[in-house]
Amino acid sequence: MARKNANISLTSYDDIFSTEETRTDKKLEKVQNIPLNELHPFKNHPFRVVDDESMLRTVESVAQYGVLAPAIARPREEGGYELVSGHRRHHASELAGLETIPVIVRNLNDDEAIILMVDSNLQRETILPSERAYAYKMKYDAVKRQGHRSDLTLGQVVPKFARSMEEVAEGTGESYKQVQRYIRLTELIPELLTMVDEKKISFNPAVELSFLKPEEQRDFLEAMDMEQNVPSLSQAQRIKKLSQDGNCTIETMQEIMAEVKKSELDKVTLKNDVLKKYFPKSYTPKQMQDTIIKLLEAWQKKRQHQMER
Repeated sequence: MARKNANISLTSYDDIFSTEETRTDKKLEKVQNIPLNELHPFKNHPFRVVDDESMLRTVESVAQYGVLAPAIARPREEGGYELVSGHRRHHASELAGLETIPVIVRNLNDDEAIILMVDSNLQRETILPSERAYAYKMKYDAVKRQGHRSDLTLGQVVPKFARSMEEVAEGTGESYKQVQRYIRLTELIPELLTMVDEKKISFNPAVELSFLKPEEQRDFLEAMDMEQNVPSLSQAQRIKKLSQDGNCTIETMQEIMAEVKKSELDKVTLKNDVLKKYFPKSYTPKQMQDTIIKLLEAWQKKRQHQMER
């Protein structure tokens, strides 16, 4: 009996819950070697393919061993195939000088393709907030169009949007409310969203700022630049409230951004480009810090002597 249960546990969820027709289709699927120039990127693909260190390692692996895990694509009406999963492998194969890659061709409608594309890419190690935001948004819209599952809420009365959010969140390690916060980021103007990716603006303040109208966001960007300051969560919440009350002007936002944060009252920051003017190029940050401390100690002793006279 135990052996039988062990065998059942090895069966994939796809096989358990799919129809007989779907299971038959998947059994008939074959891995094909398809020319790279016949594979086209997924429309509005939210995940970037960049030539970073990780891509370099992938290229080296592909050049040595080939593409071990087949990509997934679907036929295009205009000819060729649309990549659903495998954009990085496709690019690495181009850089490695390959002409074809192994691909599983699967007939998928638009919503099925979106869900599979998002789910397969969310397994990547590094994902920018903007990538996650637009990926969740695409999957959320696809899930809404497909209809809602009833097994996610355990019979509780939950709004339809929450049920869709729950399905998007399933398997991501995120709560549906966190997924909702990520989707809010898609309401940011590009300049602010880029600052979130670059960690110049923190996630939670950015969510609050996403409720501002686009023109208010542009004014906020100017106010932030004039004050050379980034928003705390409290500041972002107050600016959001100004917008809701119809009192959000560049002057009011500038006034809020001019405030000195409590955390900055006890902090002194010296940038590297300022310090490097006074130290040899070979000095490490630790050596610079030690030298500064010694100079401050000498300065303090000198002041004490002067006061004792």
